[in-house]
Amino acid sequence: MARSTMRTNKELIIKGVKYLAYTLALMFTAPVVLYQAFKNSEHSFYIPVLIVGFILAIGAIAMGFYSIKVLLDGIFTGNK
Repeated sequence: MARSTMRTNKELIIKGVKYLAYTLALMFTAPVVLYQAFKNSEHSFYIPVLIVGFILAIGAIAMGFYSIKVLLDGIFTGNK
């Protein structure tokens, strides 16, 4: 029987799963902050809260791509 030489890098997989958890947190936090900003449009902190919400939303998208990249690198590159 021929054994496959392909191995997974467990450290990268764990790192990717941690990043996915951060992504999940950002995916819930960003819409809540944006909703609060749009709900209180007359408030003096409307613009700063709106900016923070957009930054969190962009961060969630970027973190999602990065976490999937790290996870796939851990699955397909193997130990070096």
